[in-house]
Amino acid sequence: MSIVVTGATGHLGRLVVEELLSRGVPAEEVVAGGRRVEALTGLAGRGVRVARLDYDDPATLDAALGAGDRLLLVSGSDPEARVEQHRAVLAAAARAGVALVAYTSILRADESPLALAATHRQTEADLRACGLPAVLLRNGWYTENYAQALQEAAATGAVTASAGDGRVASATRADYAAAAAAVLAGEGHEGAVYELSGDTAWSFDEFAAAAAEVLGRDVSHRRLSTDEHVASLTGVGLDEPTARFVAGMDTAIAQGALDSTTGDLSRLAGRPSTPLTDALRGLL
Repeated sequence: MSIVVTGATGHLGRLVVEELLSRGVPAEEVVAGGRRVEALTGLAGRGVRVARLDYDDPATLDAALGAGDRLLLVSGSDPEARVEQHRAVLAAAARAGVALVAYTSILRADESPLALAATHRQTEADLRACGLPAVLLRNGWYTENYAQALQEAAATGAVTASAGDGRVASATRADYAAAAAAVLAGEGHEGAVYELSGDTAWSFDEFAAAAAEVLGRDVSHRRLSTDEHVASLTGVGLDEPTARFVAGMDTAIAQGALDSTTGDLSRLAGRPSTPLTDALRGLL
């Protein structure tokens, strides 16, 4: 049996591999998969098996998976291609006879107003339909998603958002990786649905205060309407569809899409999630 981690050349997948090793999983039992094998040479040098694993190339999927494996399916980065790519991975997993598929979905996928949730809902349905033993890791927002907002605060002394008083229970990628590794290396998770989020949900007023503490300067929260937000984003070079997509995420936050604090993440990780101020300090 091996633990196969897809997307290991990306931020989250790489952190999951590191977390598995830190938890004492033997390196030879871990397979780090990604499109660019050359980016995995450091892991290979530590005894981790590496494999070219391309969601668009079924032959690489068949070669990487074996009977009894535990598979972490990290969701694809292209929302338009994601559903078909995931179906290819699930088909290969079924052919191989894997023992467990853990899928990185999105927080409250079945009811989330986030535009990104639709593809995750479809993959969750496909996962149920394929009949493989599975666990859903419904990840909330990464605090790292706000690196640009922190840069904006440093440059202008303001954080702009159209989320109103909406709250975000974010956590770091390392926090989510710890939870995923606990599932992959542990027992009794088959059939579970974990709503993963930070221990504390913060508002953008609180984000501005945390940024001020980290940056050592005054930072305010500049509240925008959705239309003002779109205009601000197009004003710095985004095309209008992309600007409306980004502003739409703030609209969903205002509706409560990312404010859940279930405690699932910290229970799985075995430690509290990283506080906002500490996470922002790490981004610097």
